[in-house]
Amino acid sequence: MRVVLQRSGPAAVRVNGETTGSIDKGYVLLVGVTHSDSQEDASYLAKKIAGLRLWEDTEGKMNHSILEVGGDILSVSQFTLFGDVKKGRRPSFIEAARPEQAEPLWEFFNRKLEEEGLRVQTGIFGAMMDVELVNDGPVTIILESK
Repeated sequence: MRVVLQRSGPAAVRVNGETTGSIDKGYVLLVGVTHSDSQEDASYLAKKIAGLRLWEDTEGKMNHSILEVGGDILSVSQFTLFGDVKKGRRPSFIEAARPEQAEPLWEFFNRKLEEEGLRVQTGIFGAMMDVELVNDGPVTIILESK
């Protein structure tokens, strides 16, 4: 699995003009699934994300986790994270898992985040989404389970 994590102020995802998920502050997660990913990968990343210390303490050092600052998660499925542009000008998505594998694993990942104590809002799997966020910092981290 591959996750692009963006520390965020207000963020929202909309489908056909309707908000499907929003947060005041926390992480916006763009989540990609490939063929070899498993529930073990999803569990690992959920635990890792919940424990990352990406929020500043009173001295300006990144010493606090999202749980410590009361942040939330906005999780968005993003098959294009496995787009390959090495050849030609149009990306190949053959490394992205098929929807019948990716959707249940993304949903499992979101449940694991909730089990870590996080409130999770989401987009809609497979939909064309508008994602709006205020990137805080900016802090952007790429995580991979492999």
